[in-house]
Amino acid sequence: MNNPTQFAPGRALDVICLGRLAVDLYAQQIGSTLEDATSFAKYLGGSSANIAFGTARLGLKSAMLSKVGDDHMGRFLTDTLSKEGCDVSHVGIDHDRLTALVMLGIKDKDTFPLIFYRENCADMAIDAASVDQAFIASSKALLITGTHFSTAAMHAVSSQALRLARANNVRTVLDIDYRPVLWGLSGKADGETRFVSNEGVTQHLQGILPQFDLIVGTEEEFMIAGGGADIMASLQAVRAVSAATLVVKRGPLGSAVIEGDIPASLDDAYNYRGVRVAVLNVLGAGDAFLSGFLKGWLRGEDYEACCRYANGCGALVVSRHGCAPAMPSPVELDYFLANADKLTHPDQDATLARLHRTTVARKQWDELCVFAFDHRTQFFELSQQAGATEAAISKL
Repeated sequence: MNNPTQFAPGRALDVICLGRLAVDLYAQQIGSTLEDATSFAKYLGGSSANIAFGTARLGLKSAMLSKVGDDHMGRFLTDTLSKEGCDVSHVGIDHDRLTALVMLGIKDKDTFPLIFYRENCADMAIDAASVDQAFIASSKALLITGTHFSTAAMHAVSSQALRLARANNVRTVLDIDYRPVLWGLSGKADGETRFVSNEGVTQHLQGILPQFDLIVGTEEEFMIAGGGADIMASLQAVRAVSAATLVVKRGPLGSAVIEGDIPASLDDAYNYRGVRVAVLNVLGAGDAFLSGFLKGWLRGEDYEACCRYANGCGALVVSRHGCAPAMPSPVELDYFLANADKLTHPDQDATLARLHRTTVARKQWDELCVFAFDHRTQFFELSQQAGATEAAISKL
């Protein structure tokens, strides 16, 4: 299926990601409730940040537009993005608010306890001055996640960014990214619930849908965006207000892409098969999916290629611990897609593990200056074992 999207030539950036930028603390005890977890791994998190990270790792020129606190976790996040090759020049420092935090657990393949610590956090306090027209105009595309329309202040800032994008021939992307707790629709500790029907949220989202060229979400996310009784009625409602390309994430069934009229069923749309793997952790899979899709979409590849990359990235991330660090490199993704039929447990494949470790781009140092300091006694013993005199230690 052809990808008809046209992008402005000569742009320095492929995509700017506006939205959530947080620290993820993942429980290391698989199968444990969150209250019984005793140790956590620290990763970069937040949907927009994961996509900025994932697209950078896949070779796109990405940038992050957000805020972090003037704290240790904020510095960790900007360092992590920067080392991955992501532009962080427009990640502001908030001196009054802390960096957002999320605590997550992996109880079983269907249960992922999740707590968002986002009360008055830095990434929900992006100010209008942070949205620079020249910066927006330097990119082929602007991506915004739904959470950044959930408050009046962030709705205003996100809408400003959209206006600048559309005025400067920048394609616009919405990751619906529906989290009921972030819209105040579930208990503060209930970050796990993925769907709560709400007419107010539906109306709010439908007010912004006409401004996007590409809209991506799960079936449940399109149901909140469309407000219909089922997925097809919801897609019809979305199409009534938006001419965007719609990409529906269907889990193990793969993904569907809809241009133009909504078909009678999702199976009648253009579908690309999913990749079947053993699931460890579904959190972050959607961010990986969209990173892969953008890899093809922004380079003008057809929807078959876009969906192949997307489904492959999602499959790799669901098999691993964490979100951002689980994202694949291009070499790793190519190997996985070429062997996907036999790699149902990609986390156990030695070649994939080596590629994940060795093919991620890292800064290269032409010269290393290393000073190794150790106890004199040990140096003396080593010289004796080597049959060298003590005087050789100084030369060494």
